[in-house]
Amino acid sequence: MNGMSGEQETAEGAPADQPRRGLSRRALLGLLGAGAVGGAAGVGAAAAIGNARGGPTGGSSTTYPFAAEHQSGITTPSQDRLHFAVFDVASGTDRAGLVELLQDWSAAAARMVRGEEIGASGADGGSDLAPPDDTGEALDLPASALTITFGFGPTLFTAADGTDRFGIAAQRPAPLQPLPRFPGDALEPALTGGDLCIQACADDPQVAVHAIRNLSRIAFGRASIRWSQLGFGRTSSTSTSQVTARNLFGFKDGTANIKAEDGSAVDSFVWVQKSDGPGWLEGGSYLVARKIRMQIEPWDRAALGEQERVIGRSKGPGAPLSGGDEYTDLDFDKKGPTGAPLIGADAHVRLAHQSTNNGARILRRGYNFVDGNDSLGRLDAGLFFVSYQRSPEQFVTIQRSLSKDALKEYIKHVGSAVFAVPPGASEGGWVGETLFT
Repeated sequence: MNGMSGEQETAEGAPADQPRRGLSRRALLGLLGAGAVGGAAGVGAAAAIGNARGGPTGGSSTTYPFAAEHQSGITTPSQDRLHFAVFDVASGTDRAGLVELLQDWSAAAARMVRGEEIGASGADGGSDLAPPDDTGEALDLPASALTITFGFGPTLFTAADGTDRFGIAAQRPAPLQPLPRFPGDALEPALTGGDLCIQACADDPQVAVHAIRNLSRIAFGRASIRWSQLGFGRTSSTSTSQVTARNLFGFKDGTANIKAEDGSAVDSFVWVQKSDGPGWLEGGSYLVARKIRMQIEPWDRAALGEQERVIGRSKGPGAPLSGGDEYTDLDFDKKGPTGAPLIGADAHVRLAHQSTNNGARILRRGYNFVDGNDSLGRLDAGLFFVSYQRSPEQFVTIQRSLSKDALKEYIKHVGSAVFAVPPGASEGGWVGETLFT
């Protein structure tokens, strides 16, 4: 569901490319320093050199390349699990340090998407007196369709106080601005903004967590996690080969989502074009992340007819209330026995539809989340909404339309961020190279 919400990267089994970089001296020093205080996620450093372990023991052996025209994890078929992390760059990190971090991250990511360990000695082949190069929880697990996607936030280019920390303020894309406040927002500062983001998606949750954990170790002393989110049960399909998934309200979600096989739509609505500028972002995209808490208990007490009226679709087959099956076009003019439109003026599907939003469309890659219970015993759960678009204005247009959404009674937006997503790394290169060179 919006507001609660080309080209496919590779075929199954395609080999991933690897940047030709080893471990930086800074990362080695960070590894030793982190080892002195423990091996928890968020500390340490790692290299992207070394040997792969033995063959997979089960699960998905699908791999996607790291070096490609576009970053994977956007039009790639949506995986089952997500670990999303937002980082702030440390105050003592300069431009050279940031570049080195991006190079180290890219090198490590290129190995992990192949299901390989990080480092010359991996998780258990090094010295007994030094921390392992890899944390080891993904040992014996296959690649599990892992994709790792990097993004740059507005504050990476210009800090909140106006400082150009890394000499890239002039390269900041004009559309890369903090999102405006929308009616009903209840944003928590601890879940908002950030300098850098990493989206790790996989079909095994441990593989996704392993990726973020080890990239956090690599960042030790240079960047630290500001906030993060685990997700399960994708709430969108990005390929025609996938069935439509359901969100925690029990409805099919993202029926009309852009699919990778629709190259015209992907080019028109997802990838930044040369004419959009700046040049370093051509072939990239913009990522919007919104943490949306669902009011589960009130929703569960609502009558089925009310639930369907709010959404504008039937709960079981997902067909529009105007008739047909899941993929039948919505008929907003069709009226019922009382003369009222079968799909109400405030129904979610009407307000999110491109015909209501001057043709605006986005590619969604959301996930369900459950973060336990709150202090009142209510389920702390909802949708971690992720979308990719050629310009953030596409999302803003749709979200403003949803200010009249009947669904607002049952949801609350608590987290928000926007990032520019660079194009993919070149063979032997690193993500962000187009910006810094």
